[in-house]
Amino acid sequence: MKHKPVVAALLLFAPLTACGSAQAGDSSTVTVTVGYQSKTINTVTAGTLLRSLGYFEKQLNSLHDGHTYKVDWQDYATGAPITAQMTAGKIDIGSMGDFPLLINAARGKQLGKPTRLVSVTGYNLRGGLNTIVTSPNSKLASLGDLKGKKVSTSVGSAADGTLVRALQRAGIDPDKGIEKLNQQPAVGASALSAGSTDALSQFVAWPGLLAYQGKAKALYDGAELDLPTFHGVTAREDFAKQRPTVLEAFLKAQAEATDYLNAHPVAAAESVAEATGLPAEVVYLYNGAHGVATFDPAIKPQLVSALKEDVSVLKAAKLTGDVDVDSFVDDQYVKKALGSDYAGRLALKPSASASEVWPKGASRTQSFKTPAELLGYVSAHQDGIRAAYVPDATTGTLWFADKAVWVADGDELLPFVAPETARAYVSAHGGARVVTYAQALEQAS
Repeated sequence: MKHKPVVAALLLFAPLTACGSAQAGDSSTVTVTVGYQSKTINTVTAGTLLRSLGYFEKQLNSLHDGHTYKVDWQDYATGAPITAQMTAGKIDIGSMGDFPLLINAARGKQLGKPTRLVSVTGYNLRGGLNTIVTSPNSKLASLGDLKGKKVSTSVGSAADGTLVRALQRAGIDPDKGIEKLNQQPAVGASALSAGSTDALSQFVAWPGLLAYQGKAKALYDGAELDLPTFHGVTAREDFAKQRPTVLEAFLKAQAEATDYLNAHPVAAAESVAEATGLPAEVVYLYNGAHGVATFDPAIKPQLVSALKEDVSVLKAAKLTGDVDVDSFVDDQYVKKALGSDYAGRLALKPSASASEVWPKGASRTQSFKTPAELLGYVSAHQDGIRAAYVPDATTGTLWFADKAVWVADGDELLPFVAPETARAYVSAHGGARVVTYAQALEQAS
C-alpha cells in the first residue's frame, strides 16, 4: 500500500517557518524541503520510492518534539538546480550523482553555504551506471569510431566523466577529438533519434530506456573503466547543525526504503515505474535484485576514494577548482541514525551477478545459474516472458538479454553489453564467434 507524501503549503512568515529554520519558541510548524530527481532512479531510496512509502513523514511524526513537520518534495531533472536551490537556502536535503555532488560541494563553499555528503543511495563499484549508446542502425562499433563524431552528454555529470575517461583510454582527446554537445538527457535522446548526434553518453535510466524502446544500442559499458560511480545525499551544513534530529530521521527513513527495495525489488520497481512513467522493466534492470545498482546508505571508503579521483576531471573541464572531499564527506549523521547497524552495512558487498527472468504476471523473478540456462527457459516460454536480464561476461553489468551481444564458445553462450568487448573475447578464444539472439536461443533450446 502506498502512502501519499505530505506536501507543504507555502507559508507566509518565512523567518518563522522556512525550510528547517524554526527554532525553539518559533512557530510549531517546520517545513523540510527535499530536492530529488524522480527519473534518476539510483536515488529512489532518497526520493521517488521514499516519497511513495511515506517513511520520512512517519519518522518525523515520531519525533514528538513539539513541532508539526511538513515535507515539500521538489522534483528536478538533474542535480544542478538542486545545488542552486540549496546554496540559496531553499532546499535542505538533496540527492544527485557523484560529479554533481562535487559541484555541489564547490558551489556551497564558494558561496559561503557549505553542504555535506551524508549518505549514499545507489552505486556500482565498476562504473556500470553510465553507458554510451548509438542509434540502432549505427555503424559505429567501438570507442575509436567516435573520433570526429558528435557526442551528446550533460557536461558536469557522471556520464560526462565516463565519456572523458573512456575517450582518453581510447587515445582520443575528449576536448578536440569529438564534437561534444552539452545537452539535457531528454534532449540528447531526441537528438540521437533525429540523427543530429552520433552517440549519447548518459546516466541511468536513459541508456536502458532507449535500448528497451529499440531507440539505441550500447557502444560502451561504463563498467569497463572499473571505477566506482554512485549517487548520494547531500545536506546544507547549517540545516544539519540546526536540525540534526530531522536529518537523522531522513537517514533512518532512507535506510528503511533501502531495506524495502532490497526485500521487494519487483514491487519497488513497479512503484517507481508508476511514479515516473518509466517502464518497470527498465527500472528493474538497474534497481532489481541483481541490478546494475546496489543500494546502501553507508559511505564506503572506495566511493570516497573514487570521488577524489573525479575532482581532476571536473577541474580539467573548468567546472570546479580543488574540492576538499574529506571535509565534504560527513558520516556522523548516518552513523548515528543507523547505530549498530552501520558497521554491518558498511561491510556489505554487492550481490553476485545472475541471470533473471521476469515472467508475465509474476510478482517475483526467477534466477538462473548461467545465461544459457536462462535462454533455454526463454526459448520454452517465449510468450510468457515480461523481461529477461543477463550479466555481461566481462563486467557483470546487467543488460536485456535480447539487446545483448551474444558469443557462442562451444556449448557456452556468453552475453556482452557492447560489441567491442564481445569481439575482444572472440579474438582471445579460438573457435568463439558472435551469434544473433535468435541463434543463441536456438542453441540453448
